[in-house]
Amino acid sequence: MFIELNLQSDIPIYKQLTDQLVEGIASGILKAGQPLPSVRTLAADLGINLHTVNKAYQLLKQDGFLEIHRKQGVIVQPGNLPPSDQAFLDKLERDLRPLAAEAIARGTSQQELEQIIASLYERIQNPPSQGGASS
Repeated sequence: MFIELNLQSDIPIYKQLTDQLVEGIASGILKAGQPLPSVRTLAADLGINLHTVNKAYQLLKQDGFLEIHRKQGVIVQPGNLPPSDQAFLDKLERDLRPLAAEAIARGTSQQELEQIIASLYERIQNPPSQGGASS
């Protein structure tokens, strides 16, 4: 699988995992209806606690990115993904505000910040080929 965790990071492991799974969905690496490894399997593959994987999966289920079934297991939402509604846009603004403030405080220009966001958007939407990656 494409997930790479930094165990030394200040970002909690479950957050790194949820962020990378959402990025996988956004980039098309993870397709609607695609099964994901079980909690135990993914935990073993990544060398992390199964409760950490379970927390990430449950949060993504709450947010509408995953479905969890007793028999089918964990699958990427086969129906409609959560919409970019006003509530999401408000959350997005709240999350970006401190980053924008820090960028301004450090002397980053508006153009540089916009270029970074545009570049990230493009790279996520059009990821490099995964060539031989396994799940």
